[in-house]
Amino acid sequence: MSTQQAGAAGTTDVGGDLTVNRLGFGAMRITGDGIWGEPKNRDDAKAVLRRVVELGVNFIDTADSYGPDVSEELIAEALYPYPEDLVIATKGGLTRTGPGQWPVNGRPEHLRQAAEGSLRKLRLEQIPLYQFHRPDPSVPIEDSLGAIIELKNEGKIRHIGVSNFDEQQLRLAQSLTPIVSIQNRYNIDDRHSESLVDLCEQERITFLPWAPIQDHQGNATVQRLAQEHGATPHQIVLAWLLARSPAILPIPGTGSVGHLEENVAAASIKLAQADVAEITGAL
Repeated sequence: MSTQQAGAAGTTDVGGDLTVNRLGFGAMRITGDGIWGEPKNRDDAKAVLRRVVELGVNFIDTADSYGPDVSEELIAEALYPYPEDLVIATKGGLTRTGPGQWPVNGRPEHLRQAAEGSLRKLRLEQIPLYQFHRPDPSVPIEDSLGAIIELKNEGKIRHIGVSNFDEQQLRLAQSLTPIVSIQNRYNIDDRHSESLVDLCEQERITFLPWAPIQDHQGNATVQRLAQEHGATPHQIVLAWLLARSPAILPIPGTGSVGHLEENVAAASIKLAQADVAEITGAL
């Protein structure tokens, strides 16, 4: 059994008042294939979630569309009543019509329904961090976020984040309400959000990279460092994300206890600054 702990990565403050260890868990992969329906074994999925907490991970990211509903329900079944330091972030704004299908829905009435459904499924009185999952081209961002702001004013949401936003959209959102997190795709080969990572560091916004450990197979530096540290390439990529910016809070997901332990062990890997710079510069 692994004794590595997420706390080795240090801590960060989400929204300035939610202190969490800097290696979180993404709860998308505890559902069925195509992020659709039930996992192959609910007990195994719940065992992963319990091991998450045992390993010191106290930030879990999910969404009502994961399953749909399944991820949130499993989190509550496995972990409620929650540890005092556990922060659960969830998202709304996508719907599901089948495996691998993610239609967007940013209508205010849908977002209210989604958030209130998440409260029930997660058995929470207040969602610590609620993120707008993706802008809807057919609905003004002001209208979509307006519904989330209303929920915050009602005490149902503590902090608001956004996902899959560019800088212009972020600035618009910030003109409406404080934004404490951005969740965008970011990994070694996908650097479209590079400038946003730097912006988040400057403005003390938490950056949550999704698909964090994809697309590194051809990176010679990652392979070399894996050999030098006696680690897997996945672990080196996570260590790079932790070193890339203090704003980054990686949230790797898995449905396997063994893979979870491998991910958490990356919190203890310390890369030299030159190696971090080499990976960062290798587009």
